Amino acid sequence: MKIRTTALVSALCAASLPMLAPIVASGSSHREAPNITGLPKVDSTDFYMFNSYEAGRSEYVTLIANYLPLQDPYGGPNYFALDQAALYEIHVDSDGDAVEDLTFQFRFKNRLAENNTGAKLMIGDQSVAVPLKNIAPISAQDLSGLNFIESYELTLVRGDRRSGQASPVTRAGGGTEFGKPFDFVGTKTFTSVAGYEAYAKTFIHEISVPGCAQPGRVFVGQRDESFVVNLGQIFDLVNLIPVDANVPPDQGGLPGGAGIAQDPKNDIISDANITTLALELPAACLIGNGNGVIGGWTSASLPQGRVLNPTASFAKPDVQRGAWTQVSRLSAPLVNELVIGMPDKDLFSASEPNKDGQFAKYVTNPTLPALLDTLFNDAVNDILPGPPIANLAPSNLPRTDLVTAFLTGIPGVNQQETVTPSEMLRLNTGIAAKPAAMQSTFGVAGNDLAGFPNGRRPGDDVVDLALRVVMGRLCYPVPVNGTLTDLDLCDPGQAPLGLVAFTDGAPISAADFDESFPYLRTPIPGATN
Repeated sequence: MKIRTTALVSALCAASLPMLAPIVASGSSHREAPNITGLPKVDSTDFYMFNSYEAGRSEYVTLIANYLPLQDPYGGPNYFALDQAALYEIHVDSDGDAVEDLTFQFRFKNRLAENNTGAKLMIGDQSVAVPLKNIAPISAQDLSGLNFIESYELTLVRGDRRSGQASPVTRAGGGTEFGKPFDFVGTKTFTSVAGYEAYAKTFIHEISVPGCAQPGRVFVGQRDESFVVNLGQIFDLVNLIPVDANVPPDQGGLPGGAGIAQDPKNDIISDANITTLALELPAACLIGNGNGVIGGWTSASLPQGRVLNPTASFAKPDVQRGAWTQVSRLSAPLVNELVIGMPDKDLFSASEPNKDGQFAKYVTNPTLPALLDTLFNDAVNDILPGPPIANLAPSNLPRTDLVTAFLTGIPGVNQQETVTPSEMLRLNTGIAAKPAAMQSTFGVAGNDLAGFPNGRRPGDDVVDLALRVVMGRLCYPVPVNGTLTDLDLCDPGQAPLGLVAFTDGAPISAADFDESFPYLRTPIPGATN
């Protein structure tokens, strides 16, 4: 069991790692493919799936899908509504065939005040529509100043996402329409940060899920960006030495304290917000007839055809028709950014997990380690004692260590009843959640089986884990419940830097998040007074 546990942690980390090194800077999966850069409203950035650790919610699983990346807080009034034409989905595979058994579909609707004609002011003898989305302070008790209202409907589809049995998810008190809070435009509009959070929490809805004996919860709204990454430095050809300067050489550091120190200032995207779609659902409703391990991912689709309206109005800026076409997909972080080659990035975004065999070479023969060798070979050999290392990249090709972690899960830990190689987050719902204060930033690798890569929690440092795995950490014995265990996936001699403490220098932990649903914190205000 120890072997399986260690393998799982490192393996899942490995799945993210291949893309992590240079990817860390892009946010988990922000703008990861050419086509999605022109469709920010349907760009999925992070996906989390974990056993809920809020007190009293041990029988629940939380699924969080973040969209619309790198939101400048001051742009909120204009840019960050979700796409009414899009279909946002969270998928769950309960039996391991890499095909969705449950799909939760979100459809959004935007409208103006005054029966969709907009708030107006009398200017002289004329009633004139105002140009702003809000015209007075807003609070949980008074929404009269809001001129722009977002809402959504939530549908559960059992079976195939397009042809399965669809049923509406309803509010606990009845009704199928759910409200979404207005973005945090500033503290004059919402009085204070606390005032905005009190307002936003009124949009946490208790829901009745068809076929589930217990109610769940849903929240959709703007949150503080949850991903932590040294973005700019990473994409400038990794313009830093990605090794923890505070770690001594005998624990994976470099001589003389070379490297980068852990510093919150290294989180280059800490001044951004994100839009969150969060569900908390009874675990019993997700596992079906499987072995208790579920796979999960999020996707967004648009109608295949779009015709612009030459006399555009608020109600009809365009006409969109045709079959749903998937344009965004995400489960484990950093895969499309750092693993999938440029020619296939848009294809990966449009694909489904059961077709991932077409991308296998990017995992078995990853390019990231070779790129890191090209960038850092001379610098590393100048620092390290002993004879020069000809190639810093692991030589165990094909990378079966990454396949195990990335595509199949670990037997006895997070491997599903049926094993279908595919890129999904996998969560063992039978492993109890850890309270926030007891969570390890390094998840399974930190002797915390409730964390990454057994699912993913907001405070798991997937960037550092991924960097270490892609450079061969699993070729060496790893700590499992305090015992060093050899996973027998590859030999230490095949990974010369497998024990190095790789990092992007941007720390993260459970302390950076709330301890209750939806866990991600209050967004940054667009202005303060």
